[in-house]
Amino acid sequence: MDSRRSFTKKIGSLAAMSVIPVATPLNISAMLYPTKNNALKPMTIGIIGAENSHTAGYGKLFNADKAFPGMSVKYVWGETEEFARTAMEKGSIPHMVKDPNDMLGKIDALIVDHRHGKYHLEPAIPFIKAGIPTFIDKPFCYRVSEGKKFLALAEKLGTPVTSYSSIAQSYETFNIKKQLAGMEKINQVVRYGPAKLNSEYGGIFFYGAHLVQPLLYMFGDHVEKVQVQQNGENSSASLIFRDGMLATLIFTTKKYGWETYVETHNGIVQLKSTEPERTPGKNYVDMVTMFQTGVEPRSHSSIIHGVAVLEALEKSVASGQWEKVQS
Repeated sequence: MDSRRSFTKKIGSLAAMSVIPVATPLNISAMLYPTKNNALKPMTIGIIGAENSHTAGYGKLFNADKAFPGMSVKYVWGETEEFARTAMEKGSIPHMVKDPNDMLGKIDALIVDHRHGKYHLEPAIPFIKAGIPTFIDKPFCYRVSEGKKFLALAEKLGTPVTSYSSIAQSYETFNIKKQLAGMEKINQVVRYGPAKLNSEYGGIFFYGAHLVQPLLYMFGDHVEKVQVQQNGENSSASLIFRDGMLATLIFTTKKYGWETYVETHNGIVQLKSTEPERTPGKNYVDMVTMFQTGVEPRSHSSIIHGVAVLEALEKSVASGQWEKVQS
């Protein structure tokens, strides 16, 4: 699948957060449950959105590969019938619904996966009202105000909800974060990765989460202001953290991959994970753990801060000026 979810295999030595790994299988049941007598409880998953290749990827993961025994994707709603049928064929998903709400009462967990984040939250509301644990692919939403209302409702109802970039929610990123805890103070960070400021799927929102969220995981949800610089096809952005650290994002256009460098007293250092590859990835494991246990892997405030940084970047694209990040 040509998807960001396979990035540790696809970008090889260009990856900011991986080295050439040796895959090691992950026993999800053993991780979720400490005793051998327990297993994953059977769950039926539904997906809203099929324009992305990710939907077929979810189907393959759960239905064909059986990475999480007992869990399966059985229903999909597509933006068009063609999108839905393609996902069904490639992901071995048996049922298509004509209205997302037709899945109510039939599923135990929900995945929402549109290409444009502005479509993510509204169709999920009936499901969180029904208590269905919900994973919303990146970007969580398109506006901070909308996201706050949605998460406040989910919290009031007690329905577990999460959202993240698969590159941020990875064993590689968490390994780098652990390494950073033992490093000296860092003044500057430079991170490279693909982004299209004029993407029809929300501009910087479409791929920006893969650039921004790993930085927030590594250095904290403390970005105060941002500015985007543009020069034809080439563009970059500056992020100022509360402690004065400067992060520079270079939006690449030639290569699909991510690299991150930091400045220390010892010079420029590339951040690389020393973590061997595990399958399935942490992004999948954490999603399933939430479905199974109700424990959210990421705080709501962190989700909102990530959206706020993207929204400030979008404003700076239009203004060319420094823009404050909403608190």
